[in-house]
Amino acid sequence: MSLHFSVLASGSTGNAFYIGTDQTKLLVDAGLSGKKLTSSLEEVGVDPTEIDGILVTHEHSDHIKGLGIAARKYDLPIYANEKTWKAMENSIGKITLDQKFDFPIHSVRQIGDLDIESYGVSHDAADPMFFVFRHEDNKVAMITDTGYVSERMKKTIENSDAFLFEANHDVGMLQMGRYPWNVKRRILSDLGHVSNEDAAIAMCDVIGNRTKRIYLGHLSQDNNMVDLARMSVEEVLTSHGHRIGGDLLLKDTSPTKPTPIDYIVEEVKTDGVL
Repeated sequence: MSLHFSVLASGSTGNAFYIGTDQTKLLVDAGLSGKKLTSSLEEVGVDPTEIDGILVTHEHSDHIKGLGIAARKYDLPIYANEKTWKAMENSIGKITLDQKFDFPIHSVRQIGDLDIESYGVSHDAADPMFFVFRHEDNKVAMITDTGYVSERMKKTIENSDAFLFEANHDVGMLQMGRYPWNVKRRILSDLGHVSNEDAAIAMCDVIGNRTKRIYLGHLSQDNNMVDLARMSVEEVLTSHGHRIGGDLLLKDTSPTKPTPIDYIVEEVKTDGVL
């Protein structure tokens, strides 16, 4: 089995991401109930008892809701940076010392046969970070929960085989919606979430010749719609010369239903001899 993954849940109500190889199986975040996290893994054919650890992006409840429960139930190590550990320690219950691992921001760590690079994002959390996963010649990048996509972020995630990329809101829907102004201002700020259009503009800079799939994640249930997000992103990508369909696909995610396991398969190179 090659590098493979599933977006178990993505949205303001809960986030969890599974990524694995033949040898290594990891979760990123556990923002679901323990029961839902287990059932979501089983739904995509992953045995929860075979998970090797949980990486944490930041301490917001939609990313750590079931973290303590899952770690205790399956005796899992947790990897987070120092500030995130301090920010979430009162929310996740008792975690034994041998389950606590420091994963500094802007560093690379090997877990099993996965090389994992952490990088900072711009969000109103203690020290938020996301991850790029490499296995052999394959690369999968995650980027959500950021108010903007910096050049440093782009450089880190560029030319991945697949992306989980935030497309949080439609600006018009947010501005006209029911949220109080202080919440709208937070979402629109550099410490909030990227809009459909801003996400698409950033995608234009990171799509490379190996990029095959972009999963649109962390859609607001109040200020976005699946079809609208996909249409808005596709319109920007198309205007920048990226053809959607065939070799480059946009994929939807859900806050309640996991995506089918996606396999990153090496292209077979031949010398042209039959």
